[in-house]
Amino acid sequence: MSWGTELWDQFDNLEKHTQWGIDILEKYIKFVKERTEIELSYAKQLRNLSKKYQPKKNSKEEEEYKYTACKAFLSTLNEMNDYAGQHEVISENMTSQITVDLMRYVQELKQERKSNFHDGRKAQQHIETCWKQLESSKRRFERDCKEADRAQQYFEKMDADINVTKADVEKARQQAQIRQQMAEDSKADYSLILQRFNQEQWEHYHTHIPNIFQKIQEMEERRIVRIAESMKTYAELDRQVIPIIGKCLDGIVKAAESIDQKNDSQLVVEAYKSGFEPPGDIEFEDYTQPMKRTVSDNSLSSSKEGKAELKFGGKSRGKLWPFIKKNKLVSLLTSPHQPPPPPPASASPSAVPNGPQSPKQQKEPLSHRFNEFMTSKPKIHCFRSLKRGLSLKLGVTPEDFSNFPPEQRRKKLQQKVDDLNKEIQKETDQRDAITKMKDVYLKNPQMGDPASLDHKLTEVTQNIEKLRLEAQKFEAWLAEVEGRLPARSEQARRQSGLYDGQTHQTAVTNCAQDRESPDGSYTEEQSQESEHKVLATDFDDEFDDEEPLPAIGTCKALYTFEGQNEGTISVVEGEMLSVIEEDKGDGWTRIRRNEDEEGYVPTSYVEVYLDKNAKGAKTYI
Repeated sequence: MSWGTELWDQFDNLEKHTQWGIDILEKYIKFVKERTEIELSYAKQLRNLSKKYQPKKNSKEEEEYKYTACKAFLSTLNEMNDYAGQHEVISENMTSQITVDLMRYVQELKQERKSNFHDGRKAQQHIETCWKQLESSKRRFERDCKEADRAQQYFEKMDADINVTKADVEKARQQAQIRQQMAEDSKADYSLILQRFNQEQWEHYHTHIPNIFQKIQEMEERRIVRIAESMKTYAELDRQVIPIIGKCLDGIVKAAESIDQKNDSQLVVEAYKSGFEPPGDIEFEDYTQPMKRTVSDNSLSSSKEGKAELKFGGKSRGKLWPFIKKNKLVSLLTSPHQPPPPPPASASPSAVPNGPQSPKQQKEPLSHRFNEFMTSKPKIHCFRSLKRGLSLKLGVTPEDFSNFPPEQRRKKLQQKVDDLNKEIQKETDQRDAITKMKDVYLKNPQMGDPASLDHKLTEVTQNIEKLRLEAQKFEAWLAEVEGRLPARSEQARRQSGLYDGQTHQTAVTNCAQDRESPDGSYTEEQSQESEHKVLATDFDDEFDDEEPLPAIGTCKALYTFEGQNEGTISVVEGEMLSVIEEDKGDGWTRIRRNEDEEGYVPTSYVEVYLDKNAKGAKTYI
């Protein structure tokens, strides 16, 4: 089957069909190109996804990856990264082996098609030219024959007329002969051109056109074969990465199988074990028997009613501290407990003869117990633990890690000692290297000046001494913690009894041993510290070095307020003061005057201007 013989008269249709074939090939190229873009985009998204969930260096997330489940997840992320790499390989191979080759082949195909159809059009133009010559020769032969017939008839007419001269007859005869000769010549020319046209036509339809169409057919078949090969390559490129993708998936399965729930549970124990004993039973407190208590001059509460003293000396009371919320404890120790008085009816204090009454202390059991706790001098020492708990809230970690439970503190100190020993070893190696270099310079002065190394050697030696002192300090803390853990456990068991009139010194000792601060942190202090007498000024000394709270705005006193109770401050109408703590919903605002005098006033008595409020002043009425 040949297009040259079967489709000899379908030149235009073949031209359209071959153009359609090229369009199909270009469409396939576009499909593969878009597939490569999808593979690249998919690989990029996979890499970004893997990177997004990778643990950040030097962060808390990196510490969490010690668990087997997190390690398996990290392995999954790495395998997904390799998985993305295989999709990039697919994209690169499809681009180089399919897209680029087919685009080059399309250009060659277009050039070949153009050449073949140019030859076909040239052959058609030639046969059309031959046909036009034949038609012209035929019309000329026909015209000459008609002219010869008319000339012969005119001669015969003139010859039959007796009135015509012999010269006119001869002239008509010669004209008829000339026309006859011209007709004969046109006939011969027409016959020759006809034979030539038939020959050209036969060659056109049996030689030239079949050859051209055969080339076009071969070109089209090569195009079909090439697109079939490209489709096979397309599948093979996908199949080549399947084994590697399978290995990636096997790696994920292997990582999942490596998860050990028992090991993770043990790691949780190691990470959060405090080393403390569980709290003992809470003893019954008999409030029917009045108990004596000492009222301190610098007590935070001015309440004088006789209440049963809260026993913070025993272990059971100390153990309740981790379960008390920080905000609640601080508010109990600082903010007034009664709703503030309403503002006076007029803007002038003269409308109210005695002025607004200061809030009185509420007879609320829990807060009263804290006030009772504050009035006892031996218990003021426990506020060092409170201070450290507040410093932990602000993100400040003590150097000796005293805000951690004993077991966690031991681990932190051990890690610090190990790090310091590594630094010491590093500096020691550097010192030894400098010493050897100095010896070489002494033996061979031409290699360098030994004195040039003295400064560096002295600096390294000083660094080693500093690191050793630092290591000794942390080793001492570590030895203290390791020596205290078992003894403390025995002491805790001995302290689970009733509070039976222990001395102030015993209460201080118990408070120093049970260092649970209100926010759940734990602190340890020197054992000899509990043996000294606690003065009432210790509480002030502990907080003297605290930086004052920053001002968050200003306020103007709308009315005069006489602060009579502890924690409040007196203000005069029209006075400007600094706001350090806004109303928390209890109706009181904390203000400061002259950097050293601060307290609470009713929010309705002042007009507050917060710095963070860009819209201006806000009045609480």
